[in-house]
Amino acid sequence: MALMTFEKKYRVRGGTLVGGDLFDFWIGPFYVGFFGVTTVFFSLVGTALIVWGAALGPTWNLWQINIAPPDLSYGLALAPLQEGGLWQIITICATGAFVSWALRQAEIARKLGMGLHIPVAFSVAVFAYVALVVIRPVLLGAWGHGFPYGILSHLDWVSNVGYQYLHFHYNPAHMIAITFFFTTVLALSLHGAQILSVTNPKRGEPVKTAEHEDTFFRDALGYSIGALGIHRLGLFLALSAGFFSAVCIVLSGPFWTRGWPEWWSWWLNLPIWS
Repeated sequence: MALMTFEKKYRVRGGTLVGGDLFDFWIGPFYVGFFGVTTVFFSLVGTALIVWGAALGPTWNLWQINIAPPDLSYGLALAPLQEGGLWQIITICATGAFVSWALRQAEIARKLGMGLHIPVAFSVAVFAYVALVVIRPVLLGAWGHGFPYGILSHLDWVSNVGYQYLHFHYNPAHMIAITFFFTTVLALSLHGAQILSVTNPKRGEPVKTAEHEDTFFRDALGYSIGALGIHRLGLFLALSAGFFSAVCIVLSGPFWTRGWPEWWSWWLNLPIWS
């Protein structure tokens, strides 16, 4: 009931980016807005095209369904539907749905008087997807460099790209991304464990306070980043992981065409070794 009362207070006109009052309404607990409409549209069309693409294929096995991008010979041109054109339209729908969702988040944040941290954070994930299916293929001159839509086919694509550059783990941006991913898990697990430890005490014991939280990490690590600081750190770590994972694949091909172990020859050629 408290949450419903809160919603009534903030279900006011305004905060929209496009459409003004025309789409400024809710369906149940869900705010719609112009970008809610476009999200639903792109999602339904894209999903229908995926089902159609599966129907054209040889199997309905969820693991083996594959909607491949156009052959490299098509370059950046439009391809026939059954030769990669479906992949192109699905990519447009997916990008439209993801961008619409981020803009809908921005409208909700504006209504509530919040910062735009959530849509900005989500946009980093959208950037990672766009880097794979738009930015890198455009830089390489063919849509065929995008990844296929399918579970096993996508995994095969990842494996093949790794072998194409001999040892993808030697990609320095990949190293940075993996480090941020691991550190994100560490920070989130420590933070989640701490919150549970102070707010879920044994029966009969009082709930602990922020002073207990700060004291624990001060005593354990020598420093406590604080309640606001841990969330800033978590956001930075997570966004950095997504950003550098996009950077590492964009570098591979458009800017570095040889095996990644060869990139490290600069280290062996430093004057200090001679």
